[in-house]
Amino acid sequence: MEVKIGVQHAPRELVVETEASADDIHAALGKALTDDGVLALTDSRGRQVLVPARSLAYVEIGGGVSGQVGFRG
Repeated sequence: MEVKIGVQHAPRELVVETEASADDIHAALGKALTDDGVLALTDSRGRQVLVPARSLAYVEIGGGVSGQVGFRG
């Protein structure tokens, strides 16, 4: 699952490829926002990505497109 995270005052978004389901990500996001805590995600390589909830601009949860290269027409 591909997750794009916009961080306030950062010029680029974070892109995390994770094995977690959309429901798991949504639950983690809800908990982080409710507690004013930290959104913690583990990527597909086992690394943790931590973002303070107060710094989040947006979170986009999507399926990701694998194996697509070049232009489509």
